[in-house]
Amino acid sequence: MAPALQSQCIDGSFAPDASTKLETRNEQPGDLNFRIMSDADKPIRIAMWSGPRNISTAMMRSWGNRADTAVIDEPFYAFYLGATGKKHPSADEVIAGGETNWRKVIERLTWPIPDDKRILYQKQMTHHLLPQVDRQWLGAVTNCFLIRDPREVILSYIKKTPKPTLEDLGFVQQTEIFDFVVGASRRDVRGRRSAQSLPIVIDAKDVLENPERMLRLLCDAVDIEFDNAMLSWPPGLRDTDGIWAKYWYDDVARSTSFQPYRPKEEPVPERLREIHDRCRECYDRLYQYRLL
Repeated sequence: MAPALQSQCIDGSFAPDASTKLETRNEQPGDLNFRIMSDADKPIRIAMWSGPRNISTAMMRSWGNRADTAVIDEPFYAFYLGATGKKHPSADEVIAGGETNWRKVIERLTWPIPDDKRILYQKQMTHHLLPQVDRQWLGAVTNCFLIRDPREVILSYIKKTPKPTLEDLGFVQQTEIFDFVVGASRRDVRGRRSAQSLPIVIDAKDVLENPERMLRLLCDAVDIEFDNAMLSWPPGLRDTDGIWAKYWYDDVARSTSFQPYRPKEEPVPERLREIHDRCRECYDRLYQYRLL
């Protein structure tokens, strides 16, 4: 059973009740010698919400290259495939090897961080968080939103999937999750209305144009010291990559850093114009809040 989460804090997190034990490193079952952790020791769980065809995997590489960080790759993917029946490459393999119970996925995302790490970086896909999944667990993590211009997303997406739906692209779901987090942050510990606290938004183009500056801003926003190791990484796949990496991660596997931004000049196909315009509305809403 996941740790009990009780009173909601101003920042959208949840404070445990008095009976909840504090998480400690190397904690052993039955050990009563718990200690109050300093801010530097407190675990940090970052949920980075992105749609497909973004720089989400490169961002996971960046965080995964920190010595103090564990990463998890698209933890709701097996559940999503099982629930929707989507025929993605390796779908059967992903379902067989993954967790299809969303409640158990949430337990994994909110339980003690493995391998004696202080930070858990979660690469999350917005469209994987289907409506039936309880959103209350979002208060137990630091929610960040990685956005990308929808024209660039669509032009990249149709290279492998020519006929995407609006739901496939994740923009509407990203806005819905953002709105939920904002709404949750507007109640204090007694459940009273308070000033809203906006989640962190970071734009892919800004990262590619100046990785160090944007990563420093991101680290500062989540109250983590920047690490130069985030700027480069060894090539190849990782044990922490999802089973689907062999189908989708070719470019990232060859990379050793964020690639320079290269604008796409092609127009969106006319058949996808309506979808693009709806995605643009969602993107523009979050874009105004991006880190600068």
